[in-house]
Amino acid sequence: MSPDASSLDHWLRTGPGAALLEAETGLLAETLDDVFGWELLQIGLWGPARGLIPGARTRRSTVIAERLADGVDLVARLPQLPIATGTVDAVLLPHTLEFVTDPKTMLREADRVLAGEGQLIVAGLRPMSLWGLRARLSRGTFPPGLKNLLAERRVCDWLALLGYEVVGARRYLHGAWILRARKRVYTMTPIRIRPRERSAVLGNLVKPTSRTRS
Repeated sequence: MSPDASSLDHWLRTGPGAALLEAETGLLAETLDDVFGWELLQIGLWGPARGLIPGARTRRSTVIAERLADGVDLVARLPQLPIATGTVDAVLLPHTLEFVTDPKTMLREADRVLAGEGQLIVAGLRPMSLWGLRARLSRGTFPPGLKNLLAERRVCDWLALLGYEVVGARRYLHGAWILRARKRVYTMTPIRIRPRERSAVLGNLVKPTSRTRS
């Protein structure tokens, strides 16, 4: 276990960390109560490996992390997930974007494994908040190992570019947030053109007839 991982585990058991984890456990239980399907994938650790997902309504739940711990099903490097494209019905990122070097790449990788119409749940800390101020003053040691502080609006913009619709958002404890978004899949519906409209649609591409020649 790395020093950052050990320090983070300790931080989540004391003071502000314990309060944050307790609040998020309750909020995620409410959020996941409306998430169905075959497979829920939690990417990254935040407290006990399965502590955030005991009430998941999917048939299966899998926890993937960069280190082995009780309850972790698969160890892999993030954001290089050994999971087939479009095979997961729901993805949970519990502060995961804040602890990876490239959060946009991590979000794209989560999008890759998520099936169409699947749900993505993301938790984070607002930069412009008491949590964000404490993190800046402590230079990355609050919480231990923190690499990024991402505004809720910024993550919403990234999700919009990936084709997601944000369907739920919660703020709590002076600056933490949880987003729930659905991966929309839009299909192109061909438009049938009636014969009498065809010449009007094609415009100048229509060869002139004897009636249209000057």
